[in-house]
Amino acid sequence: MARTPFSPAFWRSPLRGPRLTSLLGVVLLGGITVLFLTGLLSYAAYNPDLSPVNDKTPDKGILGFYLFSWPTDPHWLYRLNQGVHVTLGITLIPVLLAKLWSVVPKLFTLPPARSLAHALERVSLLLLVGGALFEFVTGVLNVQLDYVFPGSFYPLHFYGAWVFFAAFVAHAALKTPAALRNLRQLREEKDELVSPEPAEATVSRRGALGLVGGGSLLLLATTAGQNFDGPLRRTALLAPHGGAEPGTGPGAFQINKTAAYAGIDAAETGDQVWRLVVVGRTGTVRLGRADLLRLPLHSAALPIACVEGWSTSDQWWRGVRLRDLAALVGYDDPPDVLVESLQRRGAFRRAALRANQVADPRSLLALFVNGEELTPDHGHPARVIVPAAPGVLNTKWVAHMTFGDL
Repeated sequence: MARTPFSPAFWRSPLRGPRLTSLLGVVLLGGITVLFLTGLLSYAAYNPDLSPVNDKTPDKGILGFYLFSWPTDPHWLYRLNQGVHVTLGITLIPVLLAKLWSVVPKLFTLPPARSLAHALERVSLLLLVGGALFEFVTGVLNVQLDYVFPGSFYPLHFYGAWVFFAAFVAHAALKTPAALRNLRQLREEKDELVSPEPAEATVSRRGALGLVGGGSLLLLATTAGQNFDGPLRRTALLAPHGGAEPGTGPGAFQINKTAAYAGIDAAETGDQVWRLVVVGRTGTVRLGRADLLRLPLHSAALPIACVEGWSTSDQWWRGVRLRDLAALVGYDDPPDVLVESLQRRGAFRRAALRANQVADPRSLLALFVNGEELTPDHGHPARVIVPAAPGVLNTKWVAHMTFGDL
């Protein structure tokens, strides 16, 4: 009789067993918990309840709970959080694939449901496996800036994360005690993962774990460099912002969107044409670049850090404090602000900042970086730079600022 995947004898690898599965599961238990927590922090960094322009996840209901305003200290907070989130997620891919391989016979177990409890467990496993694959695949595609999935990444990844993590918590609650027992036992017990007719081993379990660990270390080494400048960035072979810095000079640090991509016309950013419109309690003020240069200028050393996990080291920015612009339109205590760009396409043409971000003395409408005027790709004639904020909230090519409670 021909063997099929529904026959236990079909799965002949001698490596499968409860100890291997338990070890991989414990690693994922810690790693995925950190991924979920850093993902929640990344969501909070957008101040999602401040303005609809900041939150790309409509109709989220209670899933969009929001506990605090995103702080501005330490100034590298978002850089660290998102670097850990993306780098750890990519590093865990070999572990996840090995774990799925180790339990694949269970997907073909017959009968599919022996009881109501068993049926619920099988459904939770489908949600767990499907959710894991969905979250990791969409996450990797986003890091690679390859948006082949339907719809926006933000709601897809957000809702997928909640479905996956709910199934993950249920699975962990059921299986963690057994996994810990399996790891403590000196001799492995027989269970449905152990083949009744194992083939001859071609590699030991220790060797298989070494292969998985080596794969994770390779992914770590070819991803983590996107969080650094200089030679280390060239090691980020799997990241879109790996390789050499873009060009030379003061503006030679990474960007996501070029001026050409954003549809910025050089004719509208010239000193004779461009005006910054500032709206507030006492009315509207229009400022040209020369007007801004006559205001007190301040400097701050701040990084750029993006949701895709890449970041730069601190760059030296110089410009007008956001709180000083708020004062021009009648606010002694800085309020929230809605910032609008000349950008014509793409997400985050508008972004909102909370009052605590506006009030920070390092939050600037930057006119210079590293001692020179901003380049077009870095936001000339003016851009926002705020400590600890996601890169997309540091709006480039600023045209309009509206201060007030949002």
